[in-house]
Amino acid sequence: MNYPTTYRTVQVDGLSIFYREAGPENAPALLLLHGLPSSSRMFEPLFARLSGSYRLIAPDYPGFGHSDWPDPEKFAYTFDHYAEIMNHFTKALGLSRYTLYMQDYGGPVKSHGRRAAKALRRAARL
Repeated sequence: MNYPTTYRTVQVDGLSIFYREAGPENAPALLLLHGLPSSSRMFEPLFARLSGSYRLIAPDYPGFGHSDWPDPEKFAYTFDHYAEIMNHFTKALGLSRYTLYMQDYGGPVKSHGRRAAKALRRAARL
């Protein structure tokens, strides 16, 4: 059974972070981090195939897709900062355990900096 995709936003560190979500709430969570120059939309084919088995969550980073685009004079567009925001995003959604699906830009976002190390401990799989 495929579940419909829902489109939501959550406030993280004063930013509106857009994300797509599908699948049963009690299913294993799969956090999908998009590449450059893309957005969470790149995962639509996976949502159609995997939503019956997983809780799929795909955010847009700040400055991508439908998330806020903060002024570069006031916002650090760095892998460290993205890692911190994604860590706060998972906490805002109450994700205590999840599997990371990442490629391209997603790799450095989740593996860069000391802040990301704490978030990776909550990731059941990479």
